[in-house]
Amino acid sequence: MSAAAMASDPHIPVLLEPLLEAVAPVSGVWVDGTFGAGGYARGLVAAGAERVIGIDRDPLAHEMAAGWLESEPRITLKLGTFSDLDTLAGEPLDGVVLDLGVSSMQLDLAERGFSFMKDGPLDMRMSQDGPSAADLVATASETELADILYHYGEEHASRRIARAIVAERAKAPIATTLRLAEIVARQLPRPKPGQSHPATRSFQAIRIAVNAEFTELAEGLAAAERALKPGGKLAVVTFHSLEDRIVKRFFQLASGHEPAANRYAPATAPETARFTMATRKAIGPGDAETAANPRARSAKLRVGIRTDAPAKSIPPADLGLPTFSRKGRR
Repeated sequence: MSAAAMASDPHIPVLLEPLLEAVAPVSGVWVDGTFGAGGYARGLVAAGAERVIGIDRDPLAHEMAAGWLESEPRITLKLGTFSDLDTLAGEPLDGVVLDLGVSSMQLDLAERGFSFMKDGPLDMRMSQDGPSAADLVATASETELADILYHYGEEHASRRIARAIVAERAKAPIATTLRLAEIVARQLPRPKPGQSHPATRSFQAIRIAVNAEFTELAEGLAAAERALKPGGKLAVVTFHSLEDRIVKRFFQLASGHEPAANRYAPATAPETARFTMATRKAIGPGDAETAANPRARSAKLRVGIRTDAPAKSIPPADLGLPTFSRKGRR
């Protein structure tokens, strides 16, 4: 599918209405740090944002937006990663929106190599440059592959799958999505009706590793904290438990609500809150949204409001990021 065809195809932003309700009233300058097809940016402008600065590392997003951005003078788009959003924005912000994970437009294009449902080159690069998933699968050691599958995909058969990948790549390069999916599927029980494809967790893990998504997320949350004005709002939409765990932990630490690890430990002075929480729990999709857009079913929204306390960095380990060494493409 061409970029022009995809631009005319409706890509539904997940949890848009709940997000706009949670951050209302919308005003001032916002960053949409995961621009994609521009759904959140257009929603923010319609809700009252003075300007929206979109950021996306995928050249396809820029190509798709070229046809309609001229008619949206309040939206600008910059090439880059949201870990640099404070630098790319270049000014204090009233709000930041981050919609994490892979976008529908990336999943829908077989040639991008994100989906195990369509045969295509084993790519998975959001930025379309640097080492691909095929490169990772070809060069990572068995131990590295097992760590990636376990820590980034919560795949309990990670060692068995990693062993199979190493054995199969010795016979012939693993260059396509379907070949990798078949190798993974052979190591796992046949799924029951209603269960996800056996390769789901492995594809998620490899994609996260290729794009350094967890490092990007930790640095993006820190960049948003630095950029937001007092009263500015940070809204984050996640799609799996690992992402949500990092975001939840960030807001716990930044709002001074870290749960006590040991009730017998000496009391420590509470941290000055850098965020307050707009909602006590994560917001999920309603039945109507899930019916209209099945991809929304696992989505969670968390929203924090910036205080006037100075920004403070949080060590990645405190956010629960895996500590094994494997660098992806930034």
